[in-house]
Amino acid sequence: MHDYPLAPADFEFIEETLLTHGHDHCVLNLAELDGYFTALVSSPAQVDIAQWFPAIWGGQNPEWESPEQAKRFLDLSVHHMNAVATQLATNAQDFKARFEETEHQDQPLTLAEEWCFGYIRGTTVGNWPVLPPEQAGHLEKISWCAEQDNFELPADLDVELHQQRASAIEPAARALHDYWLAQR
Repeated sequence: MHDYPLAPADFEFIEETLLTHGHDHCVLNLAELDGYFTALVSSPAQVDIAQWFPAIWGGQNPEWESPEQAKRFLDLSVHHMNAVATQLATNAQDFKARFEETEHQDQPLTLAEEWCFGYIRGTTVGNWPVLPPEQAGHLEKISWCAEQDNFELPADLDVELHQQRASAIEPAARALHDYWLAQR
């Protein structure tokens, strides 16, 4: 199992592949894929590749340019998923989600919406059951963010509140992973 992070060039290949083959029902970027994999490796049961891989593409695999391109994307995806799983299982406190970053009114701003959207997609593919109240609260921190449409940030965005909500997502993801890990 590959448990070390991918190289930047590998992440670029994944991002380019998602952009090339993506559409409205696909995972569209690396942040969303990272959230998706985080939920899958945190699921109550292992999710088979026959379920999770086509779900990246909205249920139907793309028309690959070559078998080598498909294999490389699959290999890098599995590698990244394994790295996320290893980090959450062995060093969860250092887990870092691959959020996007931007600036808003000359201030750095974390954009977690795509990552959260991927996470919620992963809970669906992983067929997560109803959670107890404490864990449901953690999932709500993630799902709330996934429901936000911040493609264009409003001029009156409360940056401090936005950053507080974004900073609660990683601890929520760690808590959900720990909960399901203890149940397996």
